Amino acid sequence: MKEFPHFHIKRMTPELKKLFQTLELRQFAPVYLIDGEESFYLDIITNYFENNILKAAERDFNLIVLYGKDAEWSDVVNACRRFPMFADKQVVILKDAAQLKGASGDLKGLNSLISYVQKPSPTTIFLIEHSQKKADVRTRFVKLIKEKGIHFTSDKIRDEQIPQWIQAQGKEMNFHIGEREAQILATYLGNDLQKIINEIEKVRINVPGEKELSAQLIQKYIGISREYNAFEFPEALTGGDRDKLYRMLAYFLANPKSAPMPMLVGLFYSHFNRLYLANFVRGKTDKEAAAAIGVSPYFVKDIMAKAQQWPLHRVEHCMLLLGKYSTMAVGIKNTLGDKELLKEMVGQMLE
Repeated sequence: MKEFPHFHIKRMTPELKKLFQTLELRQFAPVYLIDGEESFYLDIITNYFENNILKAAERDFNLIVLYGKDAEWSDVVNACRRFPMFADKQVVILKDAAQLKGASGDLKGLNSLISYVQKPSPTTIFLIEHSQKKADVRTRFVKLIKEKGIHFTSDKIRDEQIPQWIQAQGKEMNFHIGEREAQILATYLGNDLQKIINEIEKVRINVPGEKELSAQLIQKYIGISREYNAFEFPEALTGGDRDKLYRMLAYFLANPKSAPMPMLVGLFYSHFNRLYLANFVRGKTDKEAAAAIGVSPYFVKDIMAKAQQWPLHRVEHCMLLLGKYSTMAVGIKNTLGDKELLKEMVGQMLE
């Protein structure tokens, strides 16, 4: 696993953990099918097959990488049927397998590999990478893979799970990433896991002695400004600093792509929902209140303080407004542009 120091077995799903445990024990199946929408894990598996199964001296003669868009199905079968040279095993990898053309010239090329999968070569380790989408589990081909080898599907991580995933990866890197910083990264980098890892690694390379990812490091090395990031916008509105709020509003009006209305509505709703819940946990310990609100205990005092400044009726008023603007933000009953819509929404929340 040395090729991927940020990715440790204990953070894998049970299925992926089982797969890597068998690979580490060199208990190889004759054929593997990996598919799904999350390419991050598929890339890790594929890289492992390329770099970790064969010794460096064996790869020149016994590692064959083919691409579905360029290879014929017969090329794949012939590569799998050949004998390894100066080694016990060879590795054949078919990338972008969904684009493989079959015997009849159609795009159902995997069906043309059925005869091989039925009787795979005992000296070949065959990896089929079916990226970007799942293979149809109802087909005879996939059923046969499950019978003769291993089928692994990499599902997309839901957007709301990304901050938690970022924090877990930071922990494995021995690089603490707080809840707020994870939210900032998720908001601005999206759900591209490899991009997120690359940006975190960029910070670590520049400041190898640091043990925590701060907002200042995010701004300096990733380019996301705390002063003008959408995650801080709801905080500015309820924080009482009108000058800061108006600076941020002016920035987002001038740079609408940095904070689209649907995203801002979602961030405002999450913020006001926390303030709403905070009204019902007064008198509880910080740990109990944090669990009820759904935040880290580190942030609970700040939320409770804001909840005292924003009474329940005012929070409910803003949440009702967000219900209205959430539909307008996607074009329903809306004749305003995003700039006017944002100004109107913020103005009504301040009334």
